[in-house]
Formats: sequence, C-alpha cells, structure tokens
Amino acid sequence: MPERLRVADPDPAPGPDWLAQQGIPGQREEVALRVLGRRITVQLWSPGEGELPLLLAHDGPEYDERAALTRWAGAMIERGALEPFRVALLPPGERDQWYSASAAYGRSLRHRILPALGELVPVAGRPVAMGASLGALGMLQVQRAWPGTFAGMFLQSGSFFVPRFDRHESGFPRYGRIVRFVRGVLRAGPYDDPVPVAVTCGAQEENIHNNRLMARALSGQGYDVELAEMPGAHDWPSWRDALDPHLTRLLAEVWRRR
Repeated sequence: MPERLRVADPDPAPGPDWLAQQGIPGQREEVALRVLGRRITVQLWSPGEGELPLLLAHDGPEYDERAALTRWAGAMIERGALEPFRVALLPPGERDQWYSASAAYGRSLRHRILPALGELVPVAGRPVAMGASLGALGMLQVQRAWPGTFAGMFLQSGSFFVPRFDRHESGFPRYGRIVRFVRGVLRAGPYDDPVPVAVTCGAQEENIHNNRLMARALSGQGYDVELAEMPGAHDWPSWRDALDPHLTRLLAEVWRRR
C-alpha cells in the first residue's frame, strides 16, 4: 500500500486572521429529534438555499460558541476558499456514552439524525464529519461501522486510547470499549471505504502519541491522511486555530472530487 500520510508544518501565526473578517451571513434552522431516549435539537447553519454540501460537527454548539465554527465557515465562503455549504451543529447529548465508540449511537446518527437533516434541507453528496477528543472518536466509529456515510473526516485530538500511552485514562467508564474499538482499527487491513482525513493534535498533548498511531494506521489502510501537529493544548482555542488551513483544505479537496 503506498504511503499517503503527510505531516503538515504547524502554522506559526498567533491566531486566525478570519476572526476579524466579515463573513457571509447565514440563517439558522432547528430540527428536534429523539435519540436513544433523549430529546436533542440540532441547529443547521445555512448561507443560502438549494442543495448544498454539509459539514456535520459533534459538540456542534460548543464548536460554534467556543471555536467560532460558523464564523469560520462564513469567512471561508466570503473569501472564495470554499463553495457555499451548511453546518449541522450536533449537541453532545450523553457525551461520554454516545461518543465513546457506541454502536447504538452510531446507528442513530446514521439512520436517524442524517435522514432527518436530509428531510429538512437538500444535501449535496455525503457529509463531511468533524469532532474533537471523544467527538473525533465517535465520528470514526460511524465511518468504520457504516461505510459510505461520510465523504471525509476532520478529527481533532481524538481520544484514540491505547494502553501503551493511555493507561491513566483507565478510570473512564468506557475505557475498555474505546480500547477494543481502537485496537480493531489499528490492526485492520485495507478498508473498503477509505476517505480523505485531516488529523490535528497539539504537539505537547498527551493524545499526540495515539493520534500519530491512528493517522499512520488509517494511511496504511488506504485513507488519504494529513496529520498536523499544532501548537497549543487540548482545548477550544487550539482546535479553532487549526480550522484554517486544515479543515478548509480538506473540504476543498473533498468537494472538488464530488
């Protein structure tokens, strides 16, 4: 299998320039759903009408409030770096349970949440998934369990626990399930639905070691992977600062292929 893993140089800038840019405005809609016995409300940010690509974000309201996700989207559309697209802001619900490689939640996302969004607005092609920490792990679980769900993934500081590096996390109630899922991915052969993936992680984070392992494993299985080791820590400002260029570049490439 050819080597596809690219390690990007970190961006030395102190903060993203797009925060000061006047981006294209967007409208918001909401869809209320019942997922695994819990009522959630998904916000949908749209810069226009008609059939548009979709970016699907775990911890979406937090990404928007603390990492300015829709401001970034509006800025990238305004400057012409990306075509118009929508952003679905998924609330975390029972986060520690749902995002920790839960097959039940993954099934709900694939067969309940995504169809409901498709009924609300017309979606162009398969969505691109994103998440941070457990949110990244959860999106990877969906992509592995249901091939054909996503066109690409943006995974930030994923909680890809392996005992070699993460035994200190063993008190987390779903540690064993995460370890089993991650082990299965790391040991797998070529995958039927390899998609473009951007992985970002702080170079000084505890998670850097398991993110390197996961990026290399996915690359060896046929995924087109970029690993960006960033300044900063396991926090929202660091994840915000990685949106451009890394998420921008991923979406441009995915939607160019569509």
